[in-house]
Amino acid sequence: MQRGHTPVLLHEALERLSVEPGGLYVDGTLGLAGHAAELLRRSAPDGRLLGLDRDGETLARAAETLRPFGTRVHLAQADFREAEQHLAGARPNGVLLDLGVNSVQLDSPERGFSFRFEGPLDMRLDRSRGVSAADVVQHLREDELADVIYRFGEEPASRRIARAIVAARQSQALTTTLALAEVVRRAAPRARRPGLDPATRTFQALRIHVNGELERLGDAMKHLAALLAEDGRLVVIAFHSLEDREVKHAFRALAAEGPFELLERRAVRPGDEELARNPRARSARLRALRRLRADEERDPRARSYSRRLAARRPDGRDEDEHDDASDARQEAA
Repeated sequence: MQRGHTPVLLHEALERLSVEPGGLYVDGTLGLAGHAAELLRRSAPDGRLLGLDRDGETLARAAETLRPFGTRVHLAQADFREAEQHLAGARPNGVLLDLGVNSVQLDSPERGFSFRFEGPLDMRLDRSRGVSAADVVQHLREDELADVIYRFGEEPASRRIARAIVAARQSQALTTTLALAEVVRRAAPRARRPGLDPATRTFQALRIHVNGELERLGDAMKHLAALLAEDGRLVVIAFHSLEDREVKHAFRALAAEGPFELLERRAVRPGDEELARNPRARSARLRALRRLRADEERDPRARSYSRRLAARRPDGRDEDEHDDASDARQEAA
């Protein structure tokens, strides 16, 4: 495991994946391979892993971590939405997604994800392609910027912040993290949540926009679920309400339509012990889905139970509704 990297909800994720020897598993957001390494240990001696990540630099680090597992591992620089083409017809027993950015990306000033360090305003998960956050900040119209900040950051002061950014860039290009953070802090009111930097939501919004993190996310959940073998599991860890909402609604639709079931109605959250070890885990929430076996599909009792578990409460509210829209990985340590 990489120094300084602590995989979030590790045991909870692997328990719900029901890892066994001989299985085929996909880690679609490989990161620093903390989850993947433990998955390979639990699936020894012949369990296999397909590891995908958009970030080539992170993928190289992960390859070193997973080198001891030899030919049981296949890695590719790709988005998890492209998993099917790398599986070549094979049906995985489990798929794991840990959405967002990892600790090394967040703590590397040159990546531009954090307002805690001076660095180029980049934020791309794959630095070989696409536009950077600096391009977005410099070229979007004021109304477009406001929409991005409101939609992806759920920032009430989005219009005020966008107006301040446009005014600031007229005199000097905003190309660094600290320059942007200073403009946002002057424009945004003090956060209601103690310890939350006023720039948090804007940085989250830009990162999501730059990387298209919410594009077709719900559809991707349905596509990945359809790839699963019988009794296969899809486990997703999210770090802010926007992506978690997409996952939750997709999972409920799948459980209602079949042949899938939710493993829990409510999201799994980190316990006190994990939070004491790793405060960045505080916004994490895990959801898990299982593909039914053929004999269960034919059993109306199993299908009825799955539909009841997927249903909303009689009053129309979600049992695990929350109003925390911030991403813990973007908060100041």
